Amino acid sequence: MAERLRLVLPGQALRLWTLLGGEDHQLWPRCGRTPLGSGCRSGLVGVTLARFDPASLLMGVILTSLCYLRRDGCTLMVHKARGQQRGKWNGLGGKFEPGERPEVCARREVIEESGLTVGRLEYRGLLTFPRFDGVHDSYSFVFTSTDFRGELRASGEGELAWVPDDELLDLELYEGDRVFLPWLDPKSPTSQGRIFSACLRYREGIFTGYEVSFYPPD
Repeated sequence: MAERLRLVLPGQALRLWTLLGGEDHQLWPRCGRTPLGSGCRSGLVGVTLARFDPASLLMGVILTSLCYLRRDGCTLMVHKARGQQRGKWNGLGGKFEPGERPEVCARREVIEESGLTVGRLEYRGLLTFPRFDGVHDSYSFVFTSTDFRGELRASGEGELAWVPDDELLDLELYEGDRVFLPWLDPKSPTSQGRIFSACLRYREGIFTGYEVSFYPPD
């Protein structure tokens, strides 16, 4: 298992996530050129080693994929049964595994959560969630696909349902999802088929606003 090294310095909460393998390591945090505790005036307030999931945490960042499968005017959604998103409807997706590309993560998560195998993916954009869990910044690579095969099956993630596209915003969603879901439609007057880069801001679970830029797909 990998380990997490958290450094807390005076006047700020600086979390450095270091992937360590196997045995314990002796690490010397530095302030300028001087090791902390040996002449550095800043001093070291605390060092904590704790277990963590190495799949998606690096330098305080959580990387995820999000995929919306679409057919016949409907979108496949999952009603989350566990975790931070419990009770919310969402597309299929989850955290990166080490070294994984966004497309690979998206396909793997779709198989795990629905049993469906995805062929061609359409990249729609990037969502940034600053300190979404109160600590880490989260980045989600968003895809859609109409190219998939297999038999739909349930998983421990929650109930799966094909939801008419014009009813998506009636679901129990995160408020920020109501902002970007319409951009997935190539005919959206806002996105006009362009790729988006959006920052969705929450404070203590309450949606407070967003910023977005759109870019040509090619």
